[in-house]
This record gives sequence, structure tokens and C-alpha cells, in this order.
Amino acid sequence: MAIKTRFTELVGVEHPVVQGGMQWVGRAELVAAVANAGGLGFITALTQPTPDALRAEIERCRKLTDKPFGVNLTILPAINPPPYAEYRKAIIESGVKIVETAGNKPQEHVDDFKAHGVIVVHKCTSVRHALSAERMGVDAISIDGFECAGHPGEDDVPGLILIPAAADKVKIPMIASGGFGDARGLVAALALGAEGINMGTRFMCTKESPIHENVKRQIVENDERATDLIFRTMHNTSRVARNDISRQVVELERSGAKFEDVRELVAGTRGRVVYETGDPDHGIWSAGQVQGLIHDIPSCAELISRIVTEAEAIIKGRLARFVV
Repeated sequence: MAIKTRFTELVGVEHPVVQGGMQWVGRAELVAAVANAGGLGFITALTQPTPDALRAEIERCRKLTDKPFGVNLTILPAINPPPYAEYRKAIIESGVKIVETAGNKPQEHVDDFKAHGVIVVHKCTSVRHALSAERMGVDAISIDGFECAGHPGEDDVPGLILIPAAADKVKIPMIASGGFGDARGLVAALALGAEGINMGTRFMCTKESPIHENVKRQIVENDERATDLIFRTMHNTSRVARNDISRQVVELERSGAKFEDVRELVAGTRGRVVYETGDPDHGIWSAGQVQGLIHDIPSCAELISRIVTEAEAIIKGRLARFVV
């Protein structure tokens, strides 16, 4: 049993279910588990401290799976930016054939990846950015609705509108991101014009996810309201799990705080400590509104099998009954 789409055919996987890049989370053990279950997983390049460390992580993943997997490279403005060209070189020289790009206009990265036969999936939060990426030559789009964890853009358009709006204009394969965690989401995404789903928070809450059990249990306990939008006043909105730190940041922003005033609170190293030690209130960590649909901590194989099996049942059963 399988659901075949243009996206599964493009990247050579069995199921239209993707685990996108997640800082501190997209590591070999999770990516390989997704790949072995028939989905597509992405190692997060910048989780690795150096390009050589990324090479080692890619090799570690290869020892855990013989199925296709990719690497995420997110390009964001920074005072001291990472050596993106060196990370890109490490990806290409390691023989990775699928890359997820995100962030600022990645033309030079797309050109280099394409010149080396790499399939590029670009993550976007608006139709205009998706069309720009299509013109740049990417092979597929991941369209990210307002429900998502991390950066949802500044347009605040939820997936129910954004996905079909993009599907009306984007010609290349497109997967839907933001708010997906079960079979109903997959069926809805397909109905709205996508060719698969990308899940982040849902894959954080799996047995193979390399984060502390306390954080996984917190995701299960949380509902769809348990997120905060930070950096709204700075026009760099980020959706994070609601905790003591996120509440402080929101209150400080309401009082007119600038980034310098919250820098220490939102430091990425504090979020890493959350995942490593299991204290959900130690720092900022990403989670989407889909928390309200997450009720267990399955293996990646159990999760993907469940999603695909139930999606097929919905398509052939419940939906078919409506047509007379």
C-alpha cells in the first residue's frame, strides 16, 4: 500500500511524508528512522558545528539506512554568518542528492546544487516567495502555513488558504507544511493541491527523536493554544512552545523591547539545553499548533504507517461515501 504523488516520484520515497530540518533535532538517528519507514528525512546542517562534522553526520546516517535522505540548509541573516559555502560543499562532496533550503534567497546555493545534480526543495511562507523559488530553478516547494513552528513569515496566512492559493500558481511539486500530524492532515493537504506533507513537531515527538523525554511528554500534554509568537514587533515572527521564557519575551516586546533586550533569553544555546536536559522552561524551543493533535510517542515506523494506512481508509471509505 502506498500513496504515490509527483513528490514521491521526484525524490524516490515510498510515502509522501517528510521530516524537515529542525535545529538540534534533525540528526542521523531520526532521519534514518524516517527513511527506513518510507518517508523522507532531512539532517539539519547547522546543527553540526562545522562542515566536517556535517560530513561525519551524513556518513553516520548512511550506516543506519540505505534509503534516500536529505540535508537542510537554512540561510538566515546573522552578524557572524556560518560558512554556508563550506557547508554546501560538504553536502555535495558527501553525495547527498536531496537538499531542503530555507531562509533568504538561495540563488547561489540552488545554482551550485543543481550543477551537481542535487534535487532542491525550498521552504516558503508565501505564494510570492514560492513563485520566486520556482523561477530560481528549485525542483519542489514546501509551503509553510501560519500554524507552523519556527518562522511562519509575516503574512499570517494559514494553510487552509495558503496551500490552495499556492497550488493554483506553482507548477512544480509542492508539499504542505505547518499543522500536520496525522492522516486527516495528509488527506486534506492532497485535497488542497499539495503532493505530500512536511512534519516537524510531530517527528520531534517520536521514539527516535534525539530530544529529552520530558520535552516529548510536554508536547503530548500541550494543546493547540500552547504556543507563543515572539519577535512580532521585530518583523521576524517565530512560533515557539509557550513557557516561562516565551511569556517574558512577549511581555518585554509589549513594553517596547528591542532584540538586544531579549538576546540572552532567546539564545539558541538555551534551547539546546532544553532538548538535552529536559527542562521545558530553560529556554526558547520551537513547537507548532499541531501539539493539539499529538497524543502519543510512537516510533517513526509506527507513525508513518499509521498516517498512510488511515489516509487510505479516509480516501476510500469516509470520503467515497459522500459521492452518490
